[in-house]
Amino acid sequence: MSMLAYDGTAMLGRQLRRIRNNPGLLVLTQTMPITMLLFFGYVFGSALAMPGEEYRSFLVPGLLVATAANGIMTGMFQAAQDAHRGVTDRLRTLPISRAAVPLGQSIADVVVTAAGLAPFLLVGLAVGWRVEGSALRAAGALALLLLFRFATTWIGVFLGLLTRNEEAAGQLGGATFVLPLLSNAYIPAEGLPGWLRTLAEWNPISAVTTALRDLFGNAPVPEGAAWPVAHPIAGSLLWCALLIAVFAPLAVRRYARGEG
Repeated sequence: MSMLAYDGTAMLGRQLRRIRNNPGLLVLTQTMPITMLLFFGYVFGSALAMPGEEYRSFLVPGLLVATAANGIMTGMFQAAQDAHRGVTDRLRTLPISRAAVPLGQSIADVVVTAAGLAPFLLVGLAVGWRVEGSALRAAGALALLLLFRFATTWIGVFLGLLTRNEEAAGQLGGATFVLPLLSNAYIPAEGLPGWLRTLAEWNPISAVTTALRDLFGNAPVPEGAAWPVAHPIAGSLLWCALLIAVFAPLAVRRYARGEG
């Protein structure tokens, strides 16, 4: 375990330096959620039955979770880039823990995501979003959000190591934008047709979004929803545990095997 911690810390530092040397990508990933908040909040908000300010309070947690789900895309692209350029093969020859490289990438992604929360939340406050619950519940919401980002990054790392191609990872990563659309991140799931509502409520994004709205005090837990949404905190934790339990071992095994 001490070897994993030491090697993981070294890989974390490498990943943070890599992100620092690519500021364009960092700026894009940080400004995109703010752009979406302003666009959805003012354009779509006026077209929905909710008053604009209320919709923006409803929207902010959904956009936070949609951004966390983008861990699939960033994890996939970075892992595929390293594999495609031969960096992964060189790292594999070093006497380090096989879990250190994917673990360092996943933790670095969470660190960058945490740093990027501040500007987004400030813009959210500027457009009318407020934390209606206690500070402790709000801190729990942010911790849950980062745990979900950690879980989704493992999915991306595994898929990136599987594809080993930057172009393919970029195209596949773009498809992940569909996932928040099939959830309650942008609109309430109650108004969706029966089969689509079921699909949306069993989407992990819906459970985490509902948990954040509940913890922030922005919207009540909907009645008559599927179990993960009706019990959003427990459902979110179970989804995160399941995703990590499945994809972390798969990513580590794929990294250890290489192309074989």
